[in-house]
Amino acid sequence: MQARLEPGASVRPLAHRHLSGLLAVQRACYGSAYLESAEVFAARLASPAQCSLVLTQGGRVCAYLAAFDSAHGRLTPLHGAFEPVARPDTLYLHDLAVLPGLAGQGLGRALLEAAWRSAPGRGLAQSALVAVPGAQGFWERRGYAVHALGDADQREHLAGYGEGARYMLRRLAGASGPPASSG
Repeated sequence: MQARLEPGASVRPLAHRHLSGLLAVQRACYGSAYLESAEVFAARLASPAQCSLVLTQGGRVCAYLAAFDSAHGRLTPLHGAFEPVARPDTLYLHDLAVLPGLAGQGLGRALLEAAWRSAPGRGLAQSALVAVPGAQGFWERRGYAVHALGDADQREHLAGYGEGARYMLRRLAGASGPPASSG
């Protein structure tokens, strides 16, 4: 089922002009432990690997998806940079947030579908993310499954998201070749 947006709503690449709206969405959604600064997001926008999206309605930022092209088994620590890799194979979703008053209207789904559709054209066969504590079921309903991380540094990054955080993968429709194996 594809998300249907209200007239006047649009999904577009995240740009510097959206940062204040993104920060307002972030503040409305998260406790202080997960807030990331405008400087962090501005640095991410400068990364050639970033493919973040924003959803606006009536000129207002209502939702965003912070994402970038990465590699299986690599995750970004909270407050970390979107670092390019030599051979990206994975769409990494760092953060999806929707204004609480607009939850359940398909805004998050619209952002996810746009990101998932574009990724195979860049040679990405799967999508990965860190499900913060309490979010695993949400991501499982969207086709993600828990995968082990083999690298000790990556497990340390995962621990920074809190006890119970999980690294998860999802095969992308339209991708060719097998997904990367879990480490």
